[in-house]
Amino acid sequence: MIRIALDAMGGDHAPAEIIRGALSASGSGDIQIVLVGNEKVLKSIKKASTFEIVHASEVIGMHESPVSSVKQKKDSSINVALNLLKEKKVDAVISAGNTGALIASALFKLGRIEAVERPAIATVFPTMNGGKVLLLDMGANVDCKPKNLLQFAQMGSQYAGHVMHVKNPRIGLLNIGEETEKGNELTADTYPLLKESGLNFIGHIEGGDILTGKTDVVVCDGFIGNIILKFGESATSMVFKLIKKEMLRNPVSMLGATLLLPALLGIKKKIDYDEFGAALILGLNGIVFKAHGRAKAKAIKNAIKSCAESVKENIVESISCGIK
Repeated sequence: MIRIALDAMGGDHAPAEIIRGALSASGSGDIQIVLVGNEKVLKSIKKASTFEIVHASEVIGMHESPVSSVKQKKDSSINVALNLLKEKKVDAVISAGNTGALIASALFKLGRIEAVERPAIATVFPTMNGGKVLLLDMGANVDCKPKNLLQFAQMGSQYAGHVMHVKNPRIGLLNIGEETEKGNELTADTYPLLKESGLNFIGHIEGGDILTGKTDVVVCDGFIGNIILKFGESATSMVFKLIKKEMLRNPVSMLGATLLLPALLGIKKKIDYDEFGAALILGLNGIVFKAHGRAKAKAIKNAIKSCAESVKENIVESISCGIK
């Protein structure tokens, strides 16, 4: 049985959508959800009492200072959930709450895998050929050293191999051009490390290559990664809003849209970030997933599935063995 602690108070739509997501995922016989949050509030929501509830009297807001809030709000849902993981009462934690607070608390309570200098947020994106690509770091580290990017590549390779089930994952270093001589000091110094790493390093890739299926893992610093993440989300939302606007423009457009609706829904499912649930914070000495702050039930349901897969594949031990 896989036990997952779910921060029921974190995110813009907590706790109702968090609980709905837990209910959607609860049909799997090998997953047991533990809700962490204000017991009185949680029990007031229909069917929440079907889950084990661990009381947490405080909540860390989305815009609170990460380190100070973690220290001051010791009984926050994030801290309590991670304490359960630290004490091995659960196998993993999922939160849609304050990202900085989640990482800070996880570092305080769980620590890093021994050889890892910095954890990284790893996010899965769909590709044009129907596959998936893993990007990291998506925002945990704004400033990075070449060794950090090398370790991101090593961790990403382990995740892609064990959880995404990709044989000999291809690693690409994000750059402004494919040529070796292009880029900044960070990419220039990282390139030889990756080339000599023993990983399946295919060289530099450009932004336009990310979703083509050219590579399985894309490595970059958290500053660039977070910009990519936010731009990707907004671009996807904009495209479908424009499609909807055009569909309703006149009767002819509406008729054409009706015929195309199954195809459009299929495309939407493939590129909807809710389908991928959450991002794993790689490099921690424990399995911690960060769901989007706007996550609703579908995203939480899929986050639980991804989390369970990482537990089954013992990703922490795999990364520990894969870091040199």
